[in-house]
Amino acid sequence: MTAPGLPTAVPARGLPPRVRIHEVGARDGLQNEKATVPTEVKAEFVHRLAAAGLTTVEATSFVHPKWVPQLADAERLFPLLGDIEGVHLPVLVPNDRGLDRALALGARRVAVFASATESFAKANLNRTVDEALAMFEPVVARAKAAEAAHERVHVRGYLSMCFGDPWEGPVPVAQVVRVCKALLDMGCDELSLGDTIGVATPGHVLALLAALGEQGVPTDRIGVHFHDTYGQALANTLAALQHGVTTVDASAGGLGGCPYAKSATGNLATEDLVWMLHGLGIETGVDLGRLTDTSVWMATQLGRPSPSRTVRALSHKES
Repeated sequence: MTAPGLPTAVPARGLPPRVRIHEVGARDGLQNEKATVPTEVKAEFVHRLAAAGLTTVEATSFVHPKWVPQLADAERLFPLLGDIEGVHLPVLVPNDRGLDRALALGARRVAVFASATESFAKANLNRTVDEALAMFEPVVARAKAAEAAHERVHVRGYLSMCFGDPWEGPVPVAQVVRVCKALLDMGCDELSLGDTIGVATPGHVLALLAALGEQGVPTDRIGVHFHDTYGQALANTLAALQHGVTTVDASAGGLGGCPYAKSATGNLATEDLVWMLHGLGIETGVDLGRLTDTSVWMATQLGRPSPSRTVRALSHKES
């Protein structure tokens, strides 16, 4: 009999046996908050996420505080996470200076963030797409050459606006594929395909993944990052899983948005994702109860309820 608050596991054919969740709540989830979240609260959030079984928890961003003031405490926060064992703690780095700051603190996983469209590249980075790629190339090269605690640095390439852009509309698949290949060619270990404004649908997801495969991009180097603006994030995730993707980005409690794309609403909630995955019999290593408790706790810190349907359903049952 299924325990209270847990989905009945009914496996479906053609899906991976295990999925790695790339948790972005502490970085992407908090970066757009208007009120400053204390550093100690952020550290406790990351510790709780790790204790819930998440093995990849994106910790913070080394972007200049002028652009993302909520994450201005990166130098204070990262050392508070040094006692977390067995969990990857990626950080965002926008340029050489950001990489220097991250490496100085012992970061072993970093990420750069590119755009598939010219409009968003201009809004987010004040550069063209190609100028942004040129800026990232030496950053990625240095990261790959650097040694952090005797381990090579893992580099993730985020790509925004893979499906639609608020200024340009639908984004051609070939345009996205070009930038993906450029990021891989410069040395990125992994790609995260971002549906920044949440307009993707399953067919579009499958078309992009198929096009990447035709151009020789291995599926095991792809992650997906969906926003739930139109309620499509789980459907899009399932489509990606059917294609063989095994890395999915999500944000605890559904926190997040994008400060440079006002139509971008919250990320896919990690609890909603875990509920679906566990219902499909897919292993995640995540304790859904502990994760839900963590998001309820963070919602209290932020002074508003979690938008995650699973968090609301499970916390209501317990109240």
